[in-house]
Amino acid sequence: MKYSFLIPVYNRPDEVDELLQSLTAQTLKDFEVIVVDDGSAVPCRSVAEKYAGQLPVRYFSKANSGPGQTRNYAAQRAEGEYLLILDSDVIVPPGYLEAVDGELRREPCDAFGGPDRAHPSFTPMQKAINYSMTSFFTTGGIRGGRKKMDKFYPRSFNMGVRREAYRALGGFSAMRFGEDIDFSIRIFKEGYRCRLFPDAWVWHKRRTDLKKFFKQVHNSGIARINLYKKYPESLKVVHLLPGVFTLGTAALLLGTAFCPYAPLPLLLYALLVCADATMQNRSLRIGLLAVAAAYVQLIGYGTGFWRAWWRRCVRGKDEFEAFKKNFYK
Repeated sequence: MKYSFLIPVYNRPDEVDELLQSLTAQTLKDFEVIVVDDGSAVPCRSVAEKYAGQLPVRYFSKANSGPGQTRNYAAQRAEGEYLLILDSDVIVPPGYLEAVDGELRREPCDAFGGPDRAHPSFTPMQKAINYSMTSFFTTGGIRGGRKKMDKFYPRSFNMGVRREAYRALGGFSAMRFGEDIDFSIRIFKEGYRCRLFPDAWVWHKRRTDLKKFFKQVHNSGIARINLYKKYPESLKVVHLLPGVFTLGTAALLLGTAFCPYAPLPLLLYALLVCADATMQNRSLRIGLLAVAAAYVQLIGYGTGFWRAWWRRCVRGKDEFEAFKKNFYK
């Protein structure tokens, strides 16, 4: 067997249902599926069993230990030459596995990843959040695009690793957030070859409202400092930009007391995002929601970044003590 899909899940049976349904339509059939419930209060055993006659799917349940350790649990039981890691909130197009296989035949590598997109059926908010995560005006447009990069660091929503390389690296670390970036950093540190597969994309639901989205990106900002503490060389100028944006936004809003035109740059940025998102999605509603999503993304990440910097770099707390309420419940 060449491929093993690893799907960790926590309280998301409906999403797993959609993902497994999409896997039944794969044009290439040389794969197995391993679903692992990570201590879910709402398990998805019945969902996995529903597809037993359509997919070579195996279901497991274990005590909660976080996404990285759950992927390791699945990897220990996998039989494929390559491990394909997906988040439970993605949907896979019919040609996904064929695209992966074609890239590996053309130019083999040890690890790889692909981009994500918004499905036409997604809600306007989901499409707005997708825009904020992929736009040039928010992330620089480098998350899984075709832009040339010196290194591509795959993320866990759409990642593939040769099984032998995965085991040699010891799988994912015990980090509760940022564990996929940690894994990607170790891929390069150990000299393995990693590539972007532009045509091996997935539909990614992301978060369904701004509150959940803020929590996600806030934790990403925290994770960036945790990664910096482990790998100081991993912190790049681009990682500082949301923090700078957050401080700049606060300064401009406070400056309103002295100059009524101080917030003007924030308004111009909002108009730019709104216009671009509206044109891309052909919807003014999505354009307006994209403004909110963009600010939530940048400020959520920025506040998480500065919060972690204060606790870990200034106060000197370790990862567990600094954020046990966020990650280690």
